[in-house]
This record gives sequence, structure tokens and C-alpha cells, in this order.
Amino acid sequence: MMKIYRYPERKIWPDLVKRPVLKREEISELIAQIFEKVEKDGDQALIEFNKKFDKAITLEILVSDTEVENAENEVSEELKKAIRQAKENISKFHAAQITETEKIETVKGVTCWRENRAVEKVGIYIPGGTAPLFSTVLMLAVPANLAGCKEIILCTPPDSNGNINPAILFTAKLCGITKIFKTGGAQAIAAMTLGTESIPKVYKIFGPGNQFVVAAKEYAQRFGVAIDMPAGPSEVLVIADSKAVPEFCAADLLSQTEHGSDSQVVFITTEFKIFEQTIEAVEKQIKKLPRNEMAQQALDHSLFMLAQSIEEALEFSNLYAPEHLILALEDFEQYIPMISNAGSVFLGNYSCESAGDYASGTNHTLPTNAYAKNYSGVSLDSFVKKITFQHLSKEGLKNIGKTIELMAEAEGLIAHKNAVSIRLK
Repeated sequence: MMKIYRYPERKIWPDLVKRPVLKREEISELIAQIFEKVEKDGDQALIEFNKKFDKAITLEILVSDTEVENAENEVSEELKKAIRQAKENISKFHAAQITETEKIETVKGVTCWRENRAVEKVGIYIPGGTAPLFSTVLMLAVPANLAGCKEIILCTPPDSNGNINPAILFTAKLCGITKIFKTGGAQAIAAMTLGTESIPKVYKIFGPGNQFVVAAKEYAQRFGVAIDMPAGPSEVLVIADSKAVPEFCAADLLSQTEHGSDSQVVFITTEFKIFEQTIEAVEKQIKKLPRNEMAQQALDHSLFMLAQSIEEALEFSNLYAPEHLILALEDFEQYIPMISNAGSVFLGNYSCESAGDYASGTNHTLPTNAYAKNYSGVSLDSFVKKITFQHLSKEGLKNIGKTIELMAEAEGLIAHKNAVSIRLK
């Protein structure tokens, strides 16, 4: 049963914004064992884990060209067209993030600038199973290609027959990914971190996953591999006023609950009528969902709140820092400046969260578990490093030399001072 709060006092807000707790201790021990096994046995460990965790028999880890070609015939023309349109929109939005290099003369003779360099080797993890997220292939491969990453590999779990979902293979090919591997879960993260006979090591790992994948990504950082962001289960927070449509709000809330039983949704409104009608709509719509048992479990630790004002609702939202924030408000424009913590924001009654998940153009790989307070969602910048350059002419060093000498000497770093002094002489 969902948790209902009518005008909760601020002193209990810190408790309300807490996410469902994961049993990290047990998971951490398992993750360490998986990494050790993959490091020792390579591909053979992955084949064994496929059988153990996914009940899949796989003789080869690498997806063959034939499998990729056959997959194209298994995807309907209608779906192919939809994927191509989504790719076009995502490409357009992310291409606009490419910046020009600008050289700045800080003082006469001292020129500084910054240039982008792609992360050379990146690994993309795509969940499979009951929800094969081929849309995430677009969200990660498109900006990786635009950034100029030299090597992009993809890992995704096989089904019980040892096959990869055709839509994932079609989308990967559409995005130019040629190295696709049949491995999922924490073992896939371990393989991309450590490397195996088939799977090359990468410098940075991207992609969502369950609590085991999340824990494995965190563990990977011990080996010098970067990750896109810390993450947890999916979440959405909806703020509604008197003009909101309860059926729309309910549909948006339920769209997140079907991601998993550990997902969380929050609904806040100032209107008692909208409050009641949205709860009724949720109870009605959930019965029609194929994944309603999972959705109901997610609702059991979700929040429905009445707030005194929209401003108060936004204050709570900033404390919660949702992955997705929906403002089902008539005058949403005036409230945009009040948003400080959110992964991605959806404005008005017709901006459903599903648009961002698939085809509007923005990225759906977003910070969860309150990490929106200090992390951004994936963008073109996620796939590049920014290197600073500087050039000092003889005149330039004269212009700032004394400043450097004084500061270095004050810090007691005489060799730093001498590196300037020897040139000025």
C-alpha cells in the first residue's frame, strides 16, 4: 500500500526522502568474488555465469556478424522507423553540445585554452531480461560516436537460448557498434573493467542496471575505470496543480514503477480533489499492466503528499532530488528558476516522462538516489575529457613572472620559483 501524507511537517522530510535501502554488505562480497573469477578465468567465467544467472547456454561470448544480420529481419519495419527517428532527435540534441575552442589571452603574451579529447575506449552496458533497453543503446552510442570515441563495446545478457534481443542488435548496428558481447550483470562490468580473451578493457563504463550492476560499477572504480555516475533504481516525482489531469499523472507514476520493485515514485499536489482522483486512477490503471505485481511492490514504498503550496512542493523536490521531475502545472514557466536538483524535467500536462525515455532527444541516463544534487545526466561531455593548454611568449613570462616567483616563494616551493627566475635572467 502506498504511503499517504497530508501536509507533513518539515521535520520529517529527511525521513520521507530516503530511498529503499539495499543490502550492500551481502552484495559487495558477491561482487568481489565475481571480479576475482572473471580476472582468473576470463571468457570461461562469463560462460559459466551466463548459465548460473541467466540460465543461458553460450558457446561464444562475441555476437557474430550473422546474428546481427539475422536480427535485422526479426525487427518490424515499423519499429525500425521509430528507432531511426529517435536516433535522429537524439543526434540533433547532442550534436548541439559540441563546443568551439576559444583561446583567451589572460595577459599580453599569455594565451590559455581548452580542447576536448574523446575517452578512447568506452563500454556500454544494456540490461536485457524482461525489459531489453534498446533505447539505452541510442542514448549512449549516439553521443559516444559524436564525441569521437575510438572503441565502443557493448555488453548485454543473453536469453535462455543464448540469444540477444533483436532490437538491441539492430540498434547497435545502426549506431555503428561492431563489438557486442553476450554477458550481463556484475560479470559484464567485471569483464569490461579487467578484460578477457574476447572483451577488451575500457576506460569508462556507461549504462543502467540492477543493484548488482550498480555495485559492480562502483567496485570497478577501484581498478582505475571511470563510470558515468553512481545510480540506483529508477524514480519520478510529479508535482500537480488544479489544472493537472489525474489520469496523466497516474500513468507517469506507473511508468516508473514497472522498471522494478525497488523503483520509487512521489506525487505531490496542493489540490485535495486531484490528490484523491490521482490515487483512484493509479489503482485503476495498475490492474491493466502486464507487470502489475512489480509495479505494486514499487508503490508500497512510494509517497503521495498534499502540500500547502507549489513552492513548498518544489522545496521538498529539491531535497529529494529526483531522477525525473514532472511539473503538471499550468504556469510551469514561473517555477523553473526554483528547480535546483533534478536529473531531467518535464513541463506541462503533455510532457510525459516517456518522451525523454525514448525520442524527444534528451538523454535518459540520469542520476538517481538523490545524486541529482551533484551529478548531471549523460551528455556529450560524459564521453570527453577537457585538456587545458597554455603558451607563454618571452614577454608573457615577464608580465606574470614576478607574480609566480612571489607566490612560489611564499609557499616554500623554491624550485617552482627558480623555473621562472632562470628564464627571466
